[in-house]
Amino acid sequence: MKALGGTGRLSAVTSMETQGLVSMTDEARLHWTALGDGNRQPPVVMLHGGPGLPDYLGDVAAMVADLAPVYRYDQRGTGRSPWQGCHSLTRHVDDLAELLDAWDVSKAVLIGHSYGADLASRFCLTHPDRVAAVLLMCGPFIGDWRTGYRAERDRRMSAAQQERLRELEELPDRTEEQEVELLTLAWFTDHADPERGWHWAAQSARRRRPVNWAMNGELGKDGRADPLDEHLAELRACLPTRTELLGGAGDPRPMAVLESLALRLGLPLTRIEGAGHEPWLERPDAVRAHLRRFVRGTVDARSSGRFAG
Repeated sequence: MKALGGTGRLSAVTSMETQGLVSMTDEARLHWTALGDGNRQPPVVMLHGGPGLPDYLGDVAAMVADLAPVYRYDQRGTGRSPWQGCHSLTRHVDDLAELLDAWDVSKAVLIGHSYGADLASRFCLTHPDRVAAVLLMCGPFIGDWRTGYRAERDRRMSAAQQERLRELEELPDRTEEQEVELLTLAWFTDHADPERGWHWAAQSARRRRPVNWAMNGELGKDGRADPLDEHLAELRACLPTRTELLGGAGDPRPMAVLESLALRLGLPLTRIEGAGHEPWLERPDAVRAHLRRFVRGTVDARSSGRFAG
């Protein structure tokens, strides 16, 4: 694989933001962005959710980019990584490994959000030697979590909103405005505050586009065929010593599922009160403090020689 090109501009953390493309072994090309001083080690890699959405973690990256360089990328078939073909969880894990090679990163701190937490977990199963620390944010969710999630989502919606969402989901083709309406309805309940949640969802519905629905369906099917639930004992053995879970207490996805996962993996879980599935929007100070403590602790451990790599 080969890293191609690169542009730069000054960022809010007075560091250079660089961008480029990396060619995968199957000729897919993934767009990446890095923020911060690339000489600091270990770097942070942020894995966005979806699946099927472009990267949206720029504001989160800026919270810690003065502590360590932060890499982000659009997963294949999303955003500035256009690609046509079948998706699999194995291929997405391979993509991350190839990106680390292209960035000349031997070991990274992984921060995964939502589906990105699932991807980070599966990467640890395959490449535990390449992971310095892991923060699993608002995921991964295991077992039959969708039943509780859908019940809570419906509780937060009016009957008319529920009916309209079903109508839009059943349309074989949607206009641009219908797609925005569908995504707004589907996402506003992710936030603890319904009024601000509607505003954030409407913004995201226009910015996080286009949604790769085929990718979403294929990776969902792949995950059901090989659920992470069946690998928890192996995952517990593979995770680095510095691994934590973080969740928004107001997320419609059941917090009890994350609590159960934390117990099974022997991990600390931090609940962010007054926040939903994207806790950095509703409680930015709390999330920033948590991420900075986590990243600083890992960087300090590296500096003092408490882990190798």
